[in-house]
Amino acid sequence: MAIWFQTSSIEKLKERHKDTLINHLDIQLTEIGEDYLCGEMPVDHRTVQPMGILHGGASVALAETLGSVAANLVVDRSKKACVGLEINANHLKSVRSGKVIGTARPIHIGSSTQVWSIEIRNEAGQLTCISRITMAVLDLK
Repeated sequence: MAIWFQTSSIEKLKERHKDTLINHLDIQLTEIGEDYLCGEMPVDHRTVQPMGILHGGASVALAETLGSVAANLVVDRSKKACVGLEINANHLKSVRSGKVIGTARPIHIGSSTQVWSIEIRNEAGQLTCISRITMAVLDLK
């Protein structure tokens, strides 16, 4: 059974991210599963650091995007909003080209906080970054 409070299409989510960092980095949401959200990001001039490898901050931007979008899909958005409270990342393998693919899965979905784990892999499927984000679940007033 799916964990999502609301069903949403990739197209609807993409429209919502127009004119944001997500769009600037060309982060693309690619799949909504029963209990996970996937997306990808190119490794190019926008996302590398001066040594020509994927910038750790870009990996964190992908991780936060996936965790934040997923967190907001499991709450009633007419009553609640989820915002990042803390994020960490371990960069395990460098990437020089192609794209990276991230998958966000819940660790904890509570009424006031959520914790999501995001694995980022290169095109060969090798783990390049593991991240965890804690989301605050806020009441809309």
